[in-house]
Formats: sequence, structure tokens, C-alpha cells
Amino acid sequence: MRNGLLFLLVLMLVLGISGCASDGAARVGQANAVTGHALPPPDTTTASGAYEGTTDYRIGAQDLLSISVFGVQDLDKEVRVNSNGQISLPLVGTVQAGGKTVPELEAELARRYADGYLQNPQVTVFIKEYTSQRITLEGAVNKPGIYPLTGKTTLLQAIALAGGLDDKYADLGGIVLMRQVNGKRMAAVYDLRQVRRGIVEDPQVFGDDIVVVEQSGSKSAYRRFIESAPAIGVFRWLFP
Repeated sequence: MRNGLLFLLVLMLVLGISGCASDGAARVGQANAVTGHALPPPDTTTASGAYEGTTDYRIGAQDLLSISVFGVQDLDKEVRVNSNGQISLPLVGTVQAGGKTVPELEAELARRYADGYLQNPQVTVFIKEYTSQRITLEGAVNKPGIYPLTGKTTLLQAIALAGGLDDKYADLGGIVLMRQVNGKRMAAVYDLRQVRRGIVEDPQVFGDDIVVVEQSGSKSAYRRFIESAPAIGVFRWLFP
């Protein structure tokens, strides 16, 4: 159902595109399209947050944390956030980590350890696995599915997570990256040959992104969308 809806949205856009470049540019403006060489970051107001760095990212369930207290080696520990967003640590017991940024959790743990245990504790939190952030890879990849992000990940690295491209069917010029930005669905089309050669920057992917690899010779709505887009290597379209 979801794929069908996405195909329909793209097809509606394609049907609204006519021949000449100037008219196409006018229609782009009317459709709130955005052009450029990279999609903007996704919404950062969701419960889990978007991965933009350890100061912005909000810890989520199943994330793996490495926690250390300076000068107290016995308190150093790796813990995985449970489904309720909680972790359990020596001395302080259960702590709510889910929904907090790294600085917020460090401050909370320092406060807990200072409350009757340590004097001026210096707590460091490092996120080893960002498993609450997941991406979807579909189409002509060897292992389509949903994969966790374990740190900053680019489009090429995301495709590698899915076992690489299907050499027999994948269209290198038809890599579609979709993202939710400010409540809008935005998409970009990449030519993987240009990315590999460094002509186009290898874009970073974020949690909840969807990557669709078109099949060579496919006549789907995605294919018609790609063929209608300007030949600039990257084309971004903001869905209403």
C-alpha cells in the first residue's frame, strides 16, 4: 500500500511536467520543488530525533551506550537502552536515557553520581550503535529490508548494508532517496556512477530515509520521473 501510494504521488508529478525547460522551471516553482545537490536534514522534532551529531541526536530504544566516569574505572560500562528507554547502572540504578541528548544524559548521570556517591563526577557518554535510527532499502539491491544506522552513514554505505546492487537488474542512474522534511516528503534522484567518481557528493542518509534502486529498463512511475528530471545528476522534488 505504501509503495503504491508513493508511486502514485511520483506519477502525478510526472504527468504535470511538460516539454520545454522554461515551462518546466515554472511548474517546479508552483509545486514547491527545491533544486540543489543535497537533501536537507530531516525533521529534528520527532521522538527519536535525527542523527546530526551526538549533541543533537536523541537516544532511543536499543541504542548501545558506552558510559565512563573519569577516575572510576569500576563504573565504566556498556549498556543497551531497553524498549522503555531506560538503562541500569551501578550505584544509581535505573535511569531514563530515551529522549535525551548525550549532553543531557551526561548531566543527569553526573547529578545522580554526585548525590551521595562521588565528588564532582565527570561522566562521558558515547553512542556506539544508533539502532533506533533505521533506513529502508528497496528495489534492485541484493538484500532489501530495514537496516539500523550505527553512526553517520552515506548513500553508498547504505547500499552496502543491503548487500550491494543487483548487478543484473540495478539501474545506476536511478537511485531514489526519499526523506520527510518539515512534514513534507522530499525525494532526490542520484546517478551512482557520478557519486562513485566524486562528481556528486555521496549524501548522508538519516533515520527513516527510504532508498529505492530502480531496475534497468523499468517503466515504473519512478522511471518516468527520472527520465523527466533535468540531467544534472541530482534532482530534488518536494511532495505536497
